Formats: sequence, structure tokens, C-alpha cells
Amino acid sequence: MALEFRRANIDDIEGIVDLCNECFKENTDYKYARDVFQKTINDDNHIYLIGVLDREIVAHTKITIIPTIFAGMDTYAILNHACVKRKYRRKNIATKMLIEVQKIAKEQGCVDLKLWSMNFRKAAHKCYKHFGFKAINAKFFRKNIL
Repeated sequence: MALEFRRANIDDIEGIVDLCNECFKENTDYKYARDVFQKTINDDNHIYLIGVLDREIVAHTKITIIPTIFAGMDTYAILNHACVKRKYRRKNIATKMLIEVQKIAKEQGCVDLKLWSMNFRKAAHKCYKHFGFKAINAKFFRKNIL
């Protein structure tokens, strides 16, 4: 069966959570993920893209479209939780997913793709660079406000 990329729906949440928990050593529970997904399901600026092979979710990324009012920044997309199930890696699935992401971003009027990736994901970084992403001289800052 062929690999298919499509936007996720509520029935895909458990598969996405299982994949991301495996790839990122996370512990997200289904209810939490379902609740967050429900809040953004009708927002075209929040796209959960999945790759399905033989009815199994084998790839995922979250695309967030950021429209801005600033010249030079225009509208751009940020990717996070980009991953491929371990047993399907090195089969060009990530590249195919990035091609689909680029197509979606262009359809949404984006001029730029950005992503963040954890430092330990060295193989993913090679994939991103091979696809044409360039590491920029920046730090990702975080402040917990809870």
C-alpha cells in the first residue's frame, strides 16, 4: 500500500500521541491531546499532518501558520513534533512529508518555514539540512509562566 499524507482528524489522536511519545520520550495522554486538538480543529492556522501506511500512522508534524503585520516577516510556518516511526526511517518518508509541508505552507501564503528540534535529534537535523533548512544563529528561549 502507498504512503498517504493527510490532515489528521480526531480519530487519529491516539496514533499521533503514541508516535510522538515514542519518538520524543514524552508522556502525553490521549484525553489531553484530544482536548487541545478539539480547540484548534476549525483553525486553518493549526494543521496536524500525518503520514499513513497500511492504516498505520508512521509520520507526523504540527504546522502552525503565523500571519504577521511586519514587512520582511510576512506569513511563515513553524513545524514541531516532526517525526517518523523508527522502523520506517531512512525510507524518504520524512523528505516526502517535508515536501507536503512545503506545499501546504505555500497554499497558506507562507514565505518561510521554520522548525525547532531537540539537540539530541542529530539524524533529524541531517534530514532538515538535506532538505534545505539552514541552522540559524539563535537560541530558543522558554519561560514557564504557570
